[in-house]
Amino acid sequence: MCRHLAYVGPPLSLADLLSSPAHGLFTQSWAPRRQRHGTVNADGFGVGWYAEGDPVPARYRRAGPIWADRSFADVARVTSSRAVLAAVRSATSGMTPEESAAAPYAHGPWLFSHNGRVEGWPDALEILAASLPPARLLTLEAQVDSALLWALVLERLTAGDPAADALARVAADVRSVTGGRLNFLLTNGTSIAATAAGDTLCWRTVPGGVIVASEPFDDGPGWHDVPDNSVLTATNSHVDIRPIPVPGKEQTPS
Repeated sequence: MCRHLAYVGPPLSLADLLSSPAHGLFTQSWAPRRQRHGTVNADGFGVGWYAEGDPVPARYRRAGPIWADRSFADVARVTSSRAVLAAVRSATSGMTPEESAAAPYAHGPWLFSHNGRVEGWPDALEILAASLPPARLLTLEAQVDSALLWALVLERLTAGDPAADALARVAADVRSVTGGRLNFLLTNGTSIAATAAGDTLCWRTVPGGVIVASEPFDDGPGWHDVPDNSVLTATNSHVDIRPIPVPGKEQTPS
């Protein structure tokens, strides 16, 4: 449904991460190599990044394909950051094509992306939506499943859950009421959390940093696939992967 990527580490240009690699997100917008659902990602794109000394990220989002935005090519060439989250979108039929539906979604220091879809949207998530404060629902950025999933994740973060736990909890909660593909990607500018739940996910360390992505952006060594039904936490010095808890089953502490 989409392809996404997150990076933390020494400053790199957006072009180095997205358009310069032979199979970066720019190329994945029309020729993904591992995408299981859909063939192109031309229904919008977005990039979020952090300026030095500012914990609140900037965003650049558009409703059209990334290859058609010549202005972004200039922005990417001259903009560098220590942390980036970007996505190219393949919209689910019946969901809004507007710019507001393009990831990343943002709140405070957080950037979030969802690669996948919720089956039976929107009725299937009525129970989970009812658990949210009205103010959270009223401030949804778009009327799409990804925006509601972000609201559920943000509610867990606000309650004090660590990032990986918030993602795993929401993935498990959604699976308790319906099916779907729930690959999430989340960063606060210093670490990355992600789920592999129905689609591909991989990671690779780079000097002083780490990249987490839907698929490798080159054919170089060091890419690792994340097992399905897993949650990942990554910093510039450490990567941890564990299973997503199964709804209704007690998990043994590790």
